[in-house]
Amino acid sequence: MRAELVYRFDPPTDAIYKIQVAHWPGQDILEERLTVSPTQELHEDEDVEFGARTLRARLSGEVGLTYEALVDNGKLMGLPPGVTQHDWNDLPAEVLTYLWPSRYCPSDQFGRFVERQFGETTGGERVLAILNWIAENIDYERGVSNSETTAARTFIDRAGVCRDFTHMGITLCRASGIPARAVGAYAHQLTPPDFHAIFEVWLSNGWWLVDPTGLAPIEGLVRIACGRDAADIAFLSTQGTCEMVRLAISAVAEDGPERVAA
Repeated sequence: MRAELVYRFDPPTDAIYKIQVAHWPGQDILEERLTVSPTQELHEDEDVEFGARTLRARLSGEVGLTYEALVDNGKLMGLPPGVTQHDWNDLPAEVLTYLWPSRYCPSDQFGRFVERQFGETTGGERVLAILNWIAENIDYERGVSNSETTAARTFIDRAGVCRDFTHMGITLCRASGIPARAVGAYAHQLTPPDFHAIFEVWLSNGWWLVDPTGLAPIEGLVRIACGRDAADIAFLSTQGTCEMVRLAISAVAEDGPERVAA
């Protein structure tokens, strides 16, 4: 993968980046390099639970970050319909938070809808039915949504980009009693190349990645961060304003589909 982010910070502001590949089971970082121009001292943190890494600093003027990595992302599999849904009493405690509504995913507003629309399904079959509904009813269209758009708004507008598709999928899964969380990723074969928002569901005692846009193959996804919704996986968060100068993302396969590199 290669990510080049150039932003102008005027006036100076605090910034947090999430662009590095996560330390995650089955995802091995073979090589990586981070370049900052002009040279800045960045503080790096790592989330103990998820392996997500953050870079933070108070930045001023035009600052560019370039991150490159070669990753073996193992053998990711698509979601099979036969995986089972758990009773809430049988869920691990750390999964419970992904059952509840969050800022962009008001799942408590969709209980009646999911029962009417998907009431005959459960588990993996229901998640696949939700993905089919999204594909048939939500158009991928830039400019319809913004950073404040919730799944409730997308349900009305019936259009959005990957973060909106992901919020819609998370919302409908949580409303169905299935834990779901957002994942920020690099994605091989994504057109146009960009940071990609997808989500994962907890079924059959494990997390399963799904791409509600259908724009990138599951086996080409490389995890950066995960959380309740887009607020937890944003590649750049700032306390003040900033202006994008240049953003360029690429992810290509190297030496087989299980390796993704610049």
